[in-house]
Amino acid sequence: MRPADLNRLTVQESADRYVELIRAKMLTGALSAATAEVYARDVATFVRLAGERQVLDDLTGEDVDAILLAFARKPDERRAEPVAGGVQSASSQARFRRSVSALFKHATLTGWVQVNPMALTTVTAKERGGLRPQRRALTREQAQGLIGAARDLSGSPGSPVPDGAAAPVASAGATGAADGKRGRRRDQRTELRDALIVLLLSTMGPRVSELVRANVEDFYTNDGVRYWRIFGKGGKTRDVPLPGDVARVLQAYLERGRPEAADKALLLSWRGRRLARGDVQAVIDRVQRQVDPDRRRSVTPHGLRHTTATHLLADAVDMDAVRRVLGHSDLATLGRYRDELPGELEVAMRAHPLLRGPSGGR
Repeated sequence: MRPADLNRLTVQESADRYVELIRAKMLTGALSAATAEVYARDVATFVRLAGERQVLDDLTGEDVDAILLAFARKPDERRAEPVAGGVQSASSQARFRRSVSALFKHATLTGWVQVNPMALTTVTAKERGGLRPQRRALTREQAQGLIGAARDLSGSPGSPVPDGAAAPVASAGATGAADGKRGRRRDQRTELRDALIVLLLSTMGPRVSELVRANVEDFYTNDGVRYWRIFGKGGKTRDVPLPGDVARVLQAYLERGRPEAADKALLLSWRGRRLARGDVQAVIDRVQRQVDPDRRRSVTPHGLRHTTATHLLADAVDMDAVRRVLGHSDLATLGRYRDELPGELEVAMRAHPLLRGPSGGR
């Protein structure tokens, strides 16, 4: 029940008190550190969009609508280079709405607002979804351009070995002075790691959470084939064989690219800690800058998951095999990851099976 006395706090004051509560729950184990960080970040964004001096109780359903739409149109700040016209993904919009809803639910119970304005919002999911860019797979040329740039970084056979490729194994006290007068930050001297990240995402399509959760021990060899035991949603695991080129880059990374660290994580930051989910997009953007502009298109980690599914299916790979690679529980889910490719219908009709001769020709 709502308290009788209303406490007219500003948006900033209510946000500060709510974030203190979130941190207290984190300390007691009621919330994970990652979840608390997300809530705190979304609340800080809400304060900026609503206005810190605005009284929380004065916000109406229309005000909240405007805030939700302003967030939806807001470029993703986690990207190193914001996409022109880029907006928040549908999942980010849904997460932000949940965070704001949780804030107002607490505000209603504590007497900071008389009526929860979230119940009066009118912006539909369809309107919010229309604001996000089309999330589609890279074309074959775009994907091959990105993979080629990753191969160049890794020094794969036929590719030039990049300057400073062995830099990640330098001691923690090393500086970037050896790279030139100005030098480069150590988090930009991780070529083998960045190449491996892009190759795993582009060819195997893991979820970004699965990628950063991977440990060195999850990769094993059986009968000469390198496998990745992926720990997916709901505690499910799947063992997926690595393509030969990816397995070679993995081995090179383990031998000379991964710094010595107590952490068992496969992917480490230059500080020797497990790589965070938010860092993966910056890695992709960094590799994309090496791609020829004519073959370059910005893509998210989930877009690379779409790319894997789309091109495996376009190449007539068995649908159930693709489902198992991606870790889907049923084939129906796989349909959402199958994107249209330019010219694919023309190719399919040129190779129509009913028009082939008995010997396989036309």
